[in-house]
Amino acid sequence: MFLLLVILPAMLAMAALTLAAGRSPDRAADLAREAERRAREAEHLAHVGTLTAGLAHEIRNPLSTLNLNLQLLREDLEHPGAGTDPRILRRLETLEQEAKRLEQILDDFLKFAGKYEVRLKVQPLKAVLDEVTSFYRERLQQGRIQLRTSFAEGLPDVAIDAPRLKQALSNLLLNAEAAMPDGGELMISTESGPHGVGLRVTDTGVGIAQEDMDKIFAPYYSTRSGGTGLGLPTVRRIVQEHGGTLEVHSEVGRGTRFTIHLPAAEAEAV
Repeated sequence: MFLLLVILPAMLAMAALTLAAGRSPDRAADLAREAERRAREAEHLAHVGTLTAGLAHEIRNPLSTLNLNLQLLREDLEHPGAGTDPRILRRLETLEQEAKRLEQILDDFLKFAGKYEVRLKVQPLKAVLDEVTSFYRERLQQGRIQLRTSFAEGLPDVAIDAPRLKQALSNLLLNAEAAMPDGGELMISTESGPHGVGLRVTDTGVGIAQEDMDKIFAPYYSTRSGGTGLGLPTVRRIVQEHGGTLEVHSEVGRGTRFTIHLPAAEAEAV
């Protein structure tokens, strides 16, 4: 029943598009955009069902650790002189780490599953990229990661939601950082495409195994310790809300390249 409710709106939209095939091109284009929007919503609702079950499981694990350590901490404090026992400090540290992890899981879940409206505005893409790279440059240097940029001149105008695009780029940069624990090189570049702008984030990290390529955008799938598995699904959702696409190419031992394709802004939006 749930699956029917998810798919039905997209089916109805496609039927309306078919009936309008003989109408004006502008009307057909409007219906095509509406069908695409409904299809994205249907896919998102399907993901929410998976997210709900996954969230309960992910929250339960750190909560169990919190409860266990609280019980042990209480037992330690019941003994005289327990305040100087180093075990208490270690357990308090564990509690703090697990609490932060739980907070991150909830934050990532709300960013992915929460309903929000993308506010697209034609603005310089380079300004957004400069802000993100400036924010992460020092952090990456501390991890022995060299950040390089190559931004093409004369790019087509694009309509973006700057805060959302920054969020997507931040997720890609953090993924790249995690893929290069011993340092490396991270390149952010732009180029003109046939229908808009290509934005590339390329690292020289460990790469992604071929058998994992179909899983990396699945909610809660992560190959790194401490990862929530919502970073890349969130990136893809933001890109799709911009009317764009996200591609990935990776080789184990050589690195990974994510390419965001953003469509050129429509004339009336410029």
